[in-house]
Amino acid sequence: MRNRTGIWVEGEHELGEGARWTDGRLVYVDILAGRLLETRGPDAGPGLHPARELLRLDVPLGAVAPVAGRPGHWIAAAGTGIALLAPDGSADWLARPEDGAAVPTRMNDGVCDRHGRFWAGSLAYDCTPGAGSLYRTDTDGSVHRVLDGLTVVNGPAFTEDGSTLYVAESAAGVILRCALDRAGNIVGTEEFARLPEGHSPDGMTVDTEGHLWVAVWGGAAVHRYAPDASLVTVIGLPVPQPTSVCLLPAGGLLLITTAWSGLSPTGDHGPSGAVLSVPVDAAAPPAAAYAPRAAAPLTGPGQRRQHPQHARQFTADDRAQDT
Repeated sequence: MRNRTGIWVEGEHELGEGARWTDGRLVYVDILAGRLLETRGPDAGPGLHPARELLRLDVPLGAVAPVAGRPGHWIAAAGTGIALLAPDGSADWLARPEDGAAVPTRMNDGVCDRHGRFWAGSLAYDCTPGAGSLYRTDTDGSVHRVLDGLTVVNGPAFTEDGSTLYVAESAAGVILRCALDRAGNIVGTEEFARLPEGHSPDGMTVDTEGHLWVAVWGGAAVHRYAPDASLVTVIGLPVPQPTSVCLLPAGGLLLITTAWSGLSPTGDHGPSGAVLSVPVDAAAPPAAAYAPRAAAPLTGPGQRRQHPQHARQFTADDRAQDT
């Protein structure tokens, strides 16, 4: 069905992604431009909600999550690795696991679980099959590869208790469901859903009823799946490439980032690149925060902080241990 789709943020984001609700606002990225943006919530009034750039990197910015207790600071999947970002955009790199990859590879979508760990995927720029991985950044700053052999890794999303991880293998059109132990180890993986050819699961979120919401790249739609994997709702959209979904904690509204990347310049692709809004009867918790154990201050304006003791470079030996 086609719901009453509106435009929340007018704009031509090349690859808008990573929509998250935190501190009463929507934050999202324009990946290839390296931009982190915010727009205020419904209390800003009806109509368009102008976006404000929070920071800009000189590498692709796949996704961010807030850092607990440190307003304006973020953990980010960016470039070839994982970094802590200060409000001025300066970066403290925890690890760059995709440095030296067999083909040029970048980080992509990412999100925190309810235990304060940050999970993020990667993909090759040319989408080389099997070149993508899923990484987990623990609260001590260590980075671990938890899944490999994937191609385009998207949409990490968790159930409220953190025991179940959903991850999209976008190139194959498949959503995986993974059982986790409390330490964040994957103890079981199954295929949850498979989309029609040409339709790719992208950004995802889990609502307060345990249903999974999925932006369907190439499908001009958002899907909602029940925990038993039945498809219960399809929301048609006026754009072909929705990229991520965000439900407001107060309920009543779904926000959707979109992209114009790869679209023909001569076609009619609707408001591609805008952030869309759709009234829905659902809600989700705000974005979970990264919870670092170390209390040392992060990089600030005019400062460059040395890597903390707990932050280590992800090496070839680490890859062998984590595989």
